[in-house]
Amino acid sequence: MKRKNFIRNGVVASAATLFAPVLSGFKSKDFLHKAGYDGAFNLNYAFHEGMFSQHAGASFLDQIKYAHSLGFRSIEDNGMMARTPEMQQQIGDLLRSLKMDMGVFVITSDNWHWKTSLTTGKKEYIDQMETDCHKAIKVAKRCGAKWVTVVPGNYDRSLPVEQQSANVIAALRKAAAILEPHGLIMVLEPLSDNSDLFLRHSAQTYLVCKSVNSPSCKILFDIYHMQRNEGNIIANMDRFWEEIAYIQIGDNPGRNEPGTGEINYKNIFKHLYNKGYKGILGMEHGISGKGKEGEVNLIKAYRESDAFL
Repeated sequence: MKRKNFIRNGVVASAATLFAPVLSGFKSKDFLHKAGYDGAFNLNYAFHEGMFSQHAGASFLDQIKYAHSLGFRSIEDNGMMARTPEMQQQIGDLLRSLKMDMGVFVITSDNWHWKTSLTTGKKEYIDQMETDCHKAIKVAKRCGAKWVTVVPGNYDRSLPVEQQSANVIAALRKAAAILEPHGLIMVLEPLSDNSDLFLRHSAQTYLVCKSVNSPSCKILFDIYHMQRNEGNIIANMDRFWEEIAYIQIGDNPGRNEPGTGEINYKNIFKHLYNKGYKGILGMEHGISGKGKEGEVNLIKAYRESDAFL
């Protein structure tokens, strides 16, 4: 809902009062409608499991229904590949019934940062990547995903950087050849977690994607990580826009919801909207508050940041 309508509806109560009917259950459609929290957002935000567990309960399926009632139209789930095939199918079926989108899941066989590293050029790592790609295709079909997150791994300090880049590009070309016939896109994510990670900047990731030269190899532009590594968020998104297929959110410092740090998300969201961005913005961050009130503040943060029209 637009900010002016939000104000007109008189939603100026405290968080606990504002969401009183929601606190006792998420089926109060009449209240949600009057409060203006049941309509879709201007942009497509994807939440993670656990973000609404205080209201909807422990079931991810119930959390999806609850989030949908508040206007969210997508999810993302880094750990989807670790779920049972039955659960992957249930999530996909529910998303399809609600006309919601499935965002990214991480394609990896070990952990978020890939202890294995494509920078080495070693066959064992390339073979594992290819195995993971074939597995990811099956997972994506069950849950309805179009994008998978790929992190090439850490630097190999024994090799020249140029050789490591060539190794990564060669490996990712093999991955793209597997994914492309199935319409699945691997999105490469430059990260800020530690200096050993090979992908750290948007320009570097752009070069890799151009070199792989496949519609199945694009950039995941995580605003939190890029604010930490390079700043100049809007200019860099524009500079490398043709290779950006997916965007994630998190304020800095703290990696929590918009409005808790230094990043002007209202301006960024407005810029993305004006560019005609129709993709997903993944809510890959924590919640600054605790309990039900923290979840209420999370919802308010997105409504306020999204109210740029």
